[in-house]
Amino acid sequence: MRDSFPSLATTVTGTGPGLLLAHGATGSTEGNFGPVLPALAAAHTVVAPDYPGSGATPVAEAPLDLDELADSVVDSAVRRGVGRFAVLGFSLGTLVAVRAAVRHPERVTALVLTAGFARPDDHLLGLLPGWRAEEPPALRPHLDLVPSLDITGDLVEVAVPTLVVATTADSLVPPSGSRALADGIRGARYTEIDSDHVVMVERPEEWLKPVLGFLHSLALSDGKGGGWE
Repeated sequence: MRDSFPSLATTVTGTGPGLLLAHGATGSTEGNFGPVLPALAAAHTVVAPDYPGSGATPVAEAPLDLDELADSVVDSAVRRGVGRFAVLGFSLGTLVAVRAAVRHPERVTALVLTAGFARPDDHLLGLLPGWRAEEPPALRPHLDLVPSLDITGDLVEVAVPTLVVATTADSLVPPSGSRALADGIRGARYTEIDSDHVVMVERPEEWLKPVLGFLHSLALSDGKGGGWE
C-alpha cells in the first residue's frame, strides 16, 4: 500500500470465529454497526476497522483506491492475530468485502453483503453531489471513490458461502443492487428486509436473525466459521 494510506483504527471485541466488518461510505463502525455489535460479538471475534477519515483513522493523503482499501481492511484483522474470517460488508463495504474475498481467498471464509451493489446506478450517482456537499472534508474521499467502482467481474470469482441482504425500502441503494450481487455470486443466499438503507440501525433484530443464522450454519459445517453448509 502507499505510504500515504493510513493504518486503520480498529476495535476488536468478542470471542469465536473471526468476523471482519466493512462499513459504508461516510459511515463508521459505530455509526453503521453500533446497535448490532454486542450480538455479533457474542459468538465471534469481531474486527471493526474505520476507513480513512472515519472514527479515529486519519484522512488519506491521496484519493482512495478499492484495492488498497480492501487490503487495509484485511490487514487490520491479520495484524491483530485474526488470520481467517468472514467479512460482513454494508453498502460501500459490500464492494470492499467482495474485493477482499477475491484478493485474499486464503483468509476470507464467507461474505455477508447488506444493502450493496456491484457498481453505482444512475440513482446513486445523482445523489452524490448533494451528499458530498453535506459531509465534512475528511469523509468526501469516500464518495469520490464511488463513481469509479465496478466489481461486476469479481462476482464470478467469489468462492465462499455468501448471504446477500437487500433493503427493499432503500432510498439510497435500490434493492436491484443486492439482487445483482446475489445473481452474480455462485450459490449466494438472498433475503429481503423492508427497511431503508442503514437496516442495522433501523431494524436490528430483523437483520440479525438471518445474519446470525447464516454465520451459525457455517460454524456448524466446519467448526471454524467457513465452508459450505
